[in-house]
Amino acid sequence: MLDAPAAVEPALPKFVLRRRRKSRSALGWLTIAFFLLVTVLPLLWVLRTALTPPAQIYSSPESLTPPTVTDDNFERVLGLMTTEEAVAASGTAAQLDFPSALKNSFIVVTLITVAMVSFSSMAAYAFARLSFPLRNAIFYLFVGALLVPPIVTLIPNFVLMRDLGWINTYAGIVAPHFLMTPFAVFFLRQFFLTLPSELEEAARLDGAGRIRTFASIIVPLSVGPIATLATLTFVTEWNDFLWPFIVGQGEGTRTLTVALGVFRSSTPQGAPDWGGLMGGSLLSAVPILIVFMFAARRMINALTYTGLK
Repeated sequence: MLDAPAAVEPALPKFVLRRRRKSRSALGWLTIAFFLLVTVLPLLWVLRTALTPPAQIYSSPESLTPPTVTDDNFERVLGLMTTEEAVAASGTAAQLDFPSALKNSFIVVTLITVAMVSFSSMAAYAFARLSFPLRNAIFYLFVGALLVPPIVTLIPNFVLMRDLGWINTYAGIVAPHFLMTPFAVFFLRQFFLTLPSELEEAARLDGAGRIRTFASIIVPLSVGPIATLATLTFVTEWNDFLWPFIVGQGEGTRTLTVALGVFRSSTPQGAPDWGGLMGGSLLSAVPILIVFMFAARRMINALTYTGLK
């Protein structure tokens, strides 16, 4: 006995399909607009507060535009006002040594970024290309450190820095982040594995050793991922607060995040100087925005390529 033929669903009219596609597209755009609003709204409020005179910050809270536009908050943060002018403008003599904190941040972040990218790239190349006993076991153990919360190592690192006498020094701030990290090694190793080994074999036939092969062939081919790792490291360390706050509260080593935290707590008897704090926060974000403007496309390409391979 023959089976009955399966029922065939009638094809939907084209106008119905177009309507469904438009509905899905509209829903997608509405979702994107919602998340964009959630992301941008706090930034607009920070800008509004930074451009508002301190005496008018709490006026018209329903408006995203400042009642009166002023640059006094930025001038105070940059040290362009005397103490008397700052008190007259904001009612507080709280100071933020922005140029010094900016210099400290650049020194710390540059040292960490250069060292971490250099050591991580060499370690990643070793795990990807060199053969040595227990290579995979060591790599998996190393990557397993990603599961350890940073707070677990905070106290041991602080005790070590204290015993070394590195409190309130650049060395104390830089040391725990100076060498490779599990994420950096894993990220670069995944890319190195995709490079054709024939290039290295040809270099060895020409008499190049491992170091020359790495420097002359591997690094030039890996500019995208290395630049991506450098950008991610720069942004992460630039925004780091807890560790620099613990070991670098001295004025000579105070980074921007720590300086902003100290500035916020400099008026314990009243509300913080929100105008100056928001002005300093905006200025501190400028280097990050510049880095992303130049590196965003390369980061996306490198992350996509590494993830697909």
